[in-house]
Amino acid sequence: MSARERILERLRAAPSLPVAAPDVAGWFAARRRHEELAQRIARLRNGLGSYHAEVHDTTEAGWPELLMQIAAAKQLRTLLIGSDTRHGAALEARCSDALQLVRYDRAIESWREQMFDAVDASLTLARSAIAETGSLILWPDADEPRLMSLVPPVHFVLLDAATIHEDFHSAMVAEKWGAGLPTNVLLISGPSKTADIQQTLAYGAHGPRELIVLLRHAQGDTA
Repeated sequence: MSARERILERLRAAPSLPVAAPDVAGWFAARRRHEELAQRIARLRNGLGSYHAEVHDTTEAGWPELLMQIAAAKQLRTLLIGSDTRHGAALEARCSDALQLVRYDRAIESWREQMFDAVDASLTLARSAIAETGSLILWPDADEPRLMSLVPPVHFVLLDAATIHEDFHSAMVAEKWGAGLPTNVLLISGPSKTADIQQTLAYGAHGPRELIVLLRHAQGDTA
């Protein structure tokens, strides 16, 4: 019998002791802040701001005009929207000629060069957000594929304030992540950045150089 076989034999013969599963829910419950919505909004805003993301308060009726104002100020000419989304249709209905909207309604192979070279910005909807870490949760699907939040230099994200969770565990439980997940779940806290080259911080190296969050409040709520 070789040394390897002797080691494996001892391992197989060793008694297996039951290992108790960690009480994850209990750990988070004991440390939960039990914050009101306004407190969660404030923490999320501070977190995103510390990562050099922009946060703009808006409403259900006012966000398309706000987006167009920001796009005009930044001299953005083209904006990528999903193939068939409610917020994309709302923007199309109110968008001016100054901003060209491009639907992601084709296979990327047929318009790769246009997307990489001629699209200034994109708009995606956030599923929710995490106040504790200042993170947005994106749930890419066929209407809003992953490339929308990866390729254009400027990334607009529409976020409903009511969907801001206290922490990651709260988000997973409230949204029932255990029942099924998409291919990609994205946690985004700011624009893409790296300090790999001469330890100099640079934005936009591996994704958008600007992240702009349109924080949509329910009617009657204050920012």
